[in-house]
Amino acid sequence: MDSFFGYGEGPAVVKWCLNPAELANLSFEAFVRMVSSSNGGENQRRRLWEIHRKASSSIGCMVHPSAGLEARILLDGLQHLHSMILETDRRIAAVCRRFPEYGYLVSIPGFGPDISAKVLGALGNPHRFENHRQVLKTAGLDLSSDRSGKRTETAPVISKKGKADLRYGLYQAALIASTRNHAFITYYTNRLTGREREKGIRTRMRVKLAAKMLIIAWTLMKKRQMFDPGCIRA
Repeated sequence: MDSFFGYGEGPAVVKWCLNPAELANLSFEAFVRMVSSSNGGENQRRRLWEIHRKASSSIGCMVHPSAGLEARILLDGLQHLHSMILETDRRIAAVCRRFPEYGYLVSIPGFGPDISAKVLGALGNPHRFENHRQVLKTAGLDLSSDRSGKRTETAPVISKKGKADLRYGLYQAALIASTRNHAFITYYTNRLTGREREKGIRTRMRVKLAAKMLIIAWTLMKKRQMFDPGCIRA
């Protein structure tokens, strides 16, 4: 069951405090009705079938009623927190939609409402920046040579002196874009060619891609344009 815990059904099993023996005695359809409040399609049924099937061969363990109460309290709290996060995101998106630049940002592959809001909040008026180096510095994605008292200069690394949440969001956007969007996949793959065996090269290239995506975002905000794959080559 641990392998399925990342999905919504895993916590539901814990909430109802079903040990494997109890779970196995339920019919599959009764089990589905108990742990799922919505129809998640074939993928959901496949996951639930695996949980139900594995329960019959699990060694299981006895659970005290107090543990069941604790599990329900904790999971109700988590679900409430999740609802609050969704509501906060909804309100942030509503505020962001008042700004025309927001529409240009969400047109960038990998830029959802969260990272678009972060970029919009961090950059504000795009015309206040004179060049792209100032923009990168805002996120701490500008390069800085760390000598650390050594006589020989090491390879430049990002400064990390800017907004950490913006930097993290941009990296996640780069991760998504470099695996799901054809134009960004091509850009990312071309820069990996011949360097695949270098230690940590994929992470470093995604950091560089994150920096490029921030510059693209800044440029679109300035020019008031939607994303075009040609932006990547610019």
